[in-house]
Amino acid sequence: MALVTRGFRGRRPHDPSLPPGQYLETGFPVLSAGPTPRTDLSTWTLSVTDATGPRARWTWPQLQALPAEDITVDLHCVTKWSKLGTRWRGVSLDVLLDGIVTTAPHALAHCDGGYTTNLPLADLRGGKAWIAYGYDDAPLAPEHGGPARLLVPHLYLWKSAKWVRSIELREHDQAGFWEQLGYHSYGDPWREQRYWGD
Repeated sequence: MALVTRGFRGRRPHDPSLPPGQYLETGFPVLSAGPTPRTDLSTWTLSVTDATGPRARWTWPQLQALPAEDITVDLHCVTKWSKLGTRWRGVSLDVLLDGIVTTAPHALAHCDGGYTTNLPLADLRGGKAWIAYGYDDAPLAPEHGGPARLLVPHLYLWKSAKWVRSIELREHDQAGFWEQLGYHSYGDPWREQRYWGD
């Protein structure tokens, strides 16, 4: 009688460059909660708002004129794939939030298509987040969130909201689209915060 099932090779050793439970992906899977919006750049705007209304607003040419960065980061999706060394171009949230005085500790990203996601405002500052509009030396494709998406690479990828149009500063946290459906409010991949209770 065999002690090991035929074909079983044991567990693969965990790659320390990946968070627990993740596997390496060489492609770039496309996952969306709805159809891909197509945006007219002549009418596109991005705004920072709070309970009093708009605090700052940029048209597409105004966003492009802001100081931009080239960013190389690893991505980790809640569906367990990770892609290492992805190359982006975008504007740091530090630039966009510069001069905006607020006591709000929370943010809610609003996107075309009605998608939202919540984040602590501290996770958008300190060189941790960008409005990305370029990927791999090309304009960001619509299926990956173009013309612009939020990029918050230290959290699971659903927090890097595609087709972002506004960042709402909030005194109280409000669950976003996936968070209302059972995903974790914060989403740290290194702590495997995938769902409520993780």
